[in-house]
Amino acid sequence: MKGKVTSFDIAHLAGVSQSTVSRALRGSPLVNEETRRRIQAAVDELNYKVDKNASSLRARHTGTLALLLFEDPTADESHINPFFLSMLGSITRASAQRGYDLLISFQQFSRDWHADYADSKKADGIILLGYGDYLATRDKLQKLVDQGTRCVRWGAVLPDQPDVSVGCDNISGGREVTTHLLEQGCQRVAFLGDASSHYPEFFDRYRGYSRALSDAGMDAESLLQVNAESTEQSGYQAMETLLARGVAFDAVFAASDLIAIGAMRSLADHGLKVPDDVALAGFDDIPVASFVNPPLTTVLQDTKLAGEILVDNLLALIRGEPAESAMLPAKLIVRKSSLKPR
Repeated sequence: MKGKVTSFDIAHLAGVSQSTVSRALRGSPLVNEETRRRIQAAVDELNYKVDKNASSLRARHTGTLALLLFEDPTADESHINPFFLSMLGSITRASAQRGYDLLISFQQFSRDWHADYADSKKADGIILLGYGDYLATRDKLQKLVDQGTRCVRWGAVLPDQPDVSVGCDNISGGREVTTHLLEQGCQRVAFLGDASSHYPEFFDRYRGYSRALSDAGMDAESLLQVNAESTEQSGYQAMETLLARGVAFDAVFAASDLIAIGAMRSLADHGLKVPDDVALAGFDDIPVASFVNPPLTTVLQDTKLAGEILVDNLLALIRGEPAESAMLPAKLIVRKSSLKPR
């Protein structure tokens, strides 16, 4: 063989990817023994030598991706929004299939997490799931990008965002679920969720809600909107607030399934039946949505595809290639909670 032998030559001879060779040479436990023997045989046959420069480069390329989860106040103290669990599985599989380890951690907003992960060199890039108040987090995202950190985020796709994101078409999803409630004969549809730029995904769902009302010749009423974060307790309190206002409503679109489930419990505490008295719908299609009573109408976000796109976009950035934000379609899932008796 002419020229200097590289890890790509080893990969070709061993019949594996270059990243697998890199992992085997640094002793990663994810490389099985048979593959490790093939790689070692190729190393011996080609008399492959690691020089100091190549070693230095490998030291800066960890073969690991970091997944940072926003810490949520969950009822079971897992601090992981159930919506992210299926996406977590998809990201883990996609990373492994592409030859990368995955380091999972909580975002610690009490300290400079954006600088900590960039400076620690623990990972070649970062995937963010959840970020809380977007306006409060945006400056940290900008700092990540400015210091050259490869970073992608699950969240709203915004015109002024500093980073690459993958999100759902929340406006379309909100419009579709609200139209469905109106088609059930509902005349007064309330919205539970923060409708501001602080929570752009919820805000887009509210925009979709407002457009559906406008399409039907109705106006969005301020008294029918109550701010809520994505927890069951917040949904419960939002419904308590709505009921205390004494304004008439016959349907509720909650900006997340967790809000909807909390609202459902509040309605039950007040002797109101879903869907007989109040039709109810959520957003996300978390696993428990189909098991509550009655099963919850909601909007499905394709977490499997989202996880794959997040990983592929991050790997493109790591390779120095362009990556674009992506918006995935939303799909209405109709269940009993929104089907008004005829």
